[in-house]
Amino acid sequence: MKKKTHQLTLDMQFASEALAEKWGLQITKPKLKKWVQAALLEDATITIRFVGRAEGRKLNAAYRQKDYATNVLTFPYEEQPGIDHLYADIVICPPVVEKEAKEQKKAFLQHLAHLTIHGTLHAQGFDHEDEVEALAMEELEIAILKKIKQPNPYE
Repeated sequence: MKKKTHQLTLDMQFASEALAEKWGLQITKPKLKKWVQAALLEDATITIRFVGRAEGRKLNAAYRQKDYATNVLTFPYEEQPGIDHLYADIVICPPVVEKEAKEQKKAFLQHLAHLTIHGTLHAQGFDHEDEVEALAMEELEIAILKKIKQPNPYE
């Protein structure tokens, strides 16, 4: 039996021309759509915005009270009457992703795929606030990445 493919409306944004020029050839909408689709458990409308360190830091400070640029932030919207699918924004900071990928000796796109899936799972209510949640989320990420022929990011 074939698994149901969930409907996805995906918008992709670069916060600046400089980001688009540097990352636009590597980060493509078809790749993002493949990664998000692999992690979807419901129909969704998702915007993925790529930002620089300054905007990443500002958002992380405003929403998580952390004074540094982080790799990915997820903003799911509250359910609205009459709307039967997920709405979320995912913000990714490619300069941070690149730095982490080098430190972890991973390919940039491999790390980006993992973080895109991670953000998509957060949008659907998954979290890693405690050890049990973290382990469950990691196992799900590993399974999704394996399905799209990506290595285990935790090895």
